[in-house]
This record gives sequence, C-alpha cells and structure tokens, in this order.
Amino acid sequence: MKKLTILTGAGISAESGIKTFRDGDGLWENHSITDVASPEGWRKDRALVLEFYNQRRRQLHEVEPNDAHRLLAELEKYFEVQIITQNIDDLHERAGSTNILHLHGELFKSCSCNDKNLVYEHKDDINIGDKAEDGAQLRPFIVWFGEDVPLMREATKMARESDIFLVIGTSLQVYPAAGLLHDIKDDCLLIVINPNETSFGYGQRAVVMKETATQGMKMLFDKLVNLA
Repeated sequence: MKKLTILTGAGISAESGIKTFRDGDGLWENHSITDVASPEGWRKDRALVLEFYNQRRRQLHEVEPNDAHRLLAELEKYFEVQIITQNIDDLHERAGSTNILHLHGELFKSCSCNDKNLVYEHKDDINIGDKAEDGAQLRPFIVWFGEDVPLMREATKMARESDIFLVIGTSLQVYPAAGLLHDIKDDCLLIVINPNETSFGYGQRAVVMKETATQGMKMLFDKLVNLA
C-alpha cells in the first residue's frame, strides 16, 4: 500500500465548532497566548493556565468529528495512513483514524509538571492540588510555546517515507511542524487544502485547493482513492 501522510491543523477542527487556539488579536479573554500557553505563563499563574485548558476540555466534550475527519478515517481502507496533527483534540480518534501522532500534545491527558513521562488520561478539569505520582502538580499534556516538540523526529521520518503528503487546515506558520514539507521526497505528491492564503513557498510542486477541510476532502476523496 502507498504511504499517505496527512498534516492537520486548526482548520479541520474549527468546522466541528472548536474555537481556534488563537483569534486574530492573539488574545484569550484579554490574556496573551504567552500567559496561558508557555512555561513562563505557568510559572506566573497556574490557576489561569489550568482554567484555560479546562474550558477547552469542556468544549471538546460537546463537539463531534466532521466529514473531513470521517473521510480521512475512510482512507485507511486504501492507504497506509499516518496523521500528524497539530491539534490537541481527539476528533481524529473519534472519527475512526487509528494512526495519529499528536505533535503538540493531547487535551484529554495530563502529566507531572516535573516529569512529562508521567502521563495520565484526564477528561475532566485539572485543579490546583491535583498531583502526579511523584507529588508534583498535574499540568496539561500540551507542548507550549518555547518547549521542545519531542515527536518531531518521528514525524520527520513519516514525512520522508510518504508517497503522498496531504496538508489540511493549517496556514503552515507554526514551526517546526511547517518544516515537515521540506522533508518530503522529490517525487512525493503534495496536496494542500486550506481556504486562506499562505506565505509558505510550495514552488510549483503542490496541488493547492482553496477550500474548507470538509469541502476539500469531499472533492478530493475519490481522486485519492484512484491513486491507491
């Protein structure tokens, strides 16, 4: 089977009703993203950071996968599919996809703030005083701005082995994830579905579809299957 690698971003989840991580003004309830998604913010105000992610977690219980998520899961019948997602939700899993790499962490997990290898399933609120087994405060299992992205090596390997590389719902402005496009083979078919302009330089090699994730996948699905 051909290897199909899919890089997904906030655009695919937005169609399920999930608010994008940062609005155009870069603020969340008058707090900067640095306040709620960085090690500095965590040191400054743990309660604020926990509440930010508690609200995201509560919202995730209320939404469902959309057609784009479901169509990606269907592609496993035809390809060896690997999804690399920048999203921290579990909508790919709920849609039926089985091979998902969460580059930036997972909202329904927590970890020790002293040891990120101590990871726990966590679908409800995380509160001040909730401790890991090492006695440290639990924090969201999220890669914050300024932190290393530990799964990048694995993601890079997947990109390099791809026969087809499909990008959905990301403007390719967040690194190192956007850099994966530099790792695909010269003969790898590159397809981009995103309604917005991007400053990323595809050259002439990419098939660019300026569509939403759901509309783009509905248009692309049969064409992809014919390439299997």
